[in-house]
Amino acid sequence: MSTPTTVTCDTCGTSLTRSKQSRTSQPRARYCSNACRQRSYRLRHRSGGVDAGLSSELLTQLSSFVGRADELVELTRLLHEVRLLTLTGPAGVGKSRLALEVAGQEARGRRSEVSVVRLGAVTGAEAVRRRVLDALGDEPDGGPAASAPDRLLVLDDCDHVLYTCGTLLTELLPGRPRLSVLATSREPLCLPGESVFSVAGLALSDPESVNSLSDSLRSDAVSLFMDRARAVAPDFRLSRDNAADVAEICARLDGLPLPIEMAARLIRVFPPAEIRSRLHDRLALLTNGWRLADDRHQSLRAALEWGYALLKPVEQALLRRLSVLPGGFGPDAATAVTADVPGAATALPELLVALESKSVITPLTGAGGGAARFRMLESTLCFGQERLVAEGEDTATYERLTAWLTTISLPLRNEAVVPVATLDRLAEERVNLAHAVRRLGAGSDERQLLLAGALAAVEGAQGRGSEVTELVEHSLAQTAPDSAYRAVALEAAALARQGTEPDEAALRIDRAVREERRRGRTALLGRLLLERGILRQGRDEHRASLDDLDESLEIGLRSQHDTLVALSLGALARHWLESGDPAGAERELGRALPVLRGGVAPQWLSAVLSTAGSLALEKGELKRAEEYFTQALRCRAHQHEDAARALEGLALVATRGYRFDRGVRLLGVAERVRGGRPGESDWWRQRVQQARETALRALPVGRAESWLEAGRAMPWRQALCLALGEESAEPRARGAAHPLSRRERDVAALVVEGLTNRQIAARIHVSVRTVETHIRHIRTTLGLRSRAHIAAWAAQQQADGPQTTPAPAPAPFASASAAVALRRLPDPREVLRGWVSGAGPPARSCGARSRDAGRRPGRRGTTAV
Repeated sequence: MSTPTTVTCDTCGTSLTRSKQSRTSQPRARYCSNACRQRSYRLRHRSGGVDAGLSSELLTQLSSFVGRADELVELTRLLHEVRLLTLTGPAGVGKSRLALEVAGQEARGRRSEVSVVRLGAVTGAEAVRRRVLDALGDEPDGGPAASAPDRLLVLDDCDHVLYTCGTLLTELLPGRPRLSVLATSREPLCLPGESVFSVAGLALSDPESVNSLSDSLRSDAVSLFMDRARAVAPDFRLSRDNAADVAEICARLDGLPLPIEMAARLIRVFPPAEIRSRLHDRLALLTNGWRLADDRHQSLRAALEWGYALLKPVEQALLRRLSVLPGGFGPDAATAVTADVPGAATALPELLVALESKSVITPLTGAGGGAARFRMLESTLCFGQERLVAEGEDTATYERLTAWLTTISLPLRNEAVVPVATLDRLAEERVNLAHAVRRLGAGSDERQLLLAGALAAVEGAQGRGSEVTELVEHSLAQTAPDSAYRAVALEAAALARQGTEPDEAALRIDRAVREERRRGRTALLGRLLLERGILRQGRDEHRASLDDLDESLEIGLRSQHDTLVALSLGALARHWLESGDPAGAERELGRALPVLRGGVAPQWLSAVLSTAGSLALEKGELKRAEEYFTQALRCRAHQHEDAARALEGLALVATRGYRFDRGVRLLGVAERVRGGRPGESDWWRQRVQQARETALRALPVGRAESWLEAGRAMPWRQALCLALGEESAEPRARGAAHPLSRRERDVAALVVEGLTNRQIAARIHVSVRTVETHIRHIRTTLGLRSRAHIAAWAAQQQADGPQTTPAPAPAPFASASAAVALRRLPDPREVLRGWVSGAGPPARSCGARSRDAGRRPGRRGTTAV
């Protein structure tokens, strides 16, 4: 039988009783009602999460915390599982602010007493030791002042005193079983039992998003930019005109909160488009840190210099040289550009590991099972290049980079058909190739011809050949006419123009053949003749095309180059098919396809597979034709002329199989992909036109035009699914661009049912704290004031139409507060539009005076460093 003890409510002082048996070793907050509990929470929240009774040095944060929802949940979990947790990351990523937010949550939840020690300006082992012991309340002899409850010690900015902190924690942690440590540093402390959490930049907008404004609303980086921009320019609004510029600014700054905040505060002077255009000189631009911030947070350059000074001399040398590789690098590229650094070649793996641990470089994941690959943040690249020039090392380093890129590009000059492995290798270096070509473009170095040709080959294999035309033409104009690499650049210019300017492409490929003939019947001449023969096929120059293909075949047979032979036979098969000799075409394809399936660049294989599909169509074998065209489309799964041919082939199959709506839609997609460019022979265009006319006659006029227009407007990914038959090609619901995530929409739907946070957590199998985080983000994203407004918003969304993600329907006993709020709350779509336009959140209902009148909606996650 327990003995009741009289206690009082921590908020209002009302007497209440509590059993001694329910007490824990650590005092807990006690309240007489939920109203007092909520009042206490609001008081703690306004005070920055610091109770007077807690021995804490946490300071009230004057700016909002944006994003980092997943990080907060994960860090809270880790803090309860480990005793030493270190947040690492590059300069300006927000390690300190994230650590303080986590510590604030611990303080507000009364789970731990929190002490914060800022070490940025502290030097010397004894000063660090004294600062930490004072924060813990220890006596001068080092012993604990009292047996305190659970305590969280935050050590902020340990970068420059890692050894001292490691030594001190090794002494403190074993004798204090209830002490946990949360440290921030650019590299781990490397102590036993330490868990390391790498902090990355804030979430960015999807670069491929069609609706950039809607996608920007869901980007934490853009939310931070908007919050800080509107703090200095209240009238600034996110619109369709500036959303792309804001998203690009955040992406160029790698989602790092410190430079994003500095860029956002420039909105008072510069529009987003001008800030974006000035980011090439960001170190001079972003110098407007907070007036009372630490010196290293006054500007982006100061933040980077702080970390640079902590590196060893050999690590500084590597940083400078690796800055010439904006497209990332593997060990081979790193070895090439650091060849002059003493000892770097033998110790390169250890040096790369050291730079990664110090947040200078970042490993690239998801790049396949090949060699390791790393990248630098763009701001670090700018700083490294500035230092490279200052040290006078730029000329020699760029020379080593150019020599290395030239070596891996030589197969374009020496091979009849560029191996797939070479194209894949060059694709990895695409950005570095473009960087090197632009730098060489200031002079007459003939190597820019080869590198521009290599870049064009990569872009052409990916369906973007026209994007490098200007670089190729510039290299041709800058270099000598007798360069050994000139034919490669002329070939690239021809292939880049063949879809848009066929006459110019023909002139370029003719010049390339003439240039190469002067060097004899080389392997490169065989490839050029093959390409000219295919180009002439599309221009219906059958006699000249046949001559080129025969000579290309002869060179391939003489040099025993099986792939060149197979490609020549594939092109000849197309010639025989269009000349009315299907038997000859089938014979050549039977010799070509087995060789090409063994491995060849996708654009070559796609063309031959399309020829095989066309032959099957002529023979009336619709199923086989569909298989060939589908395989060809998979090779060229992007908007390219070869993809257009495969799409037209599938449309012909559908039309001849009486599936007219599918055929018309595919024809619409092919029209958009081809973009009005002919690119095919009269023989093929006649068949496509016949199929179109047949389908349009077979369908009602309105329906046919509707399907055709739907195909023209269909997004590429959706069109690809339609063509390959992988999923329904019906337009997606608008929820795809929803401002809430799928899980947040599920939580909002369960709020409509009147469920508590604990009931929601049990329903979707997550923790209660995770549900709290989701609800907080729903409110801030939509600018809503209360749980009832969330219920009203979700109920109206369900009434407006089906969601992309099915959500539970409202229960008959949905909360009365939701019904009241639904009658009083403005249209939720107006709430979203108000957020975008800069208007504040809707006025509070029920006559209550707003305590949040000065706040802006949309504030969500990480921020000031």
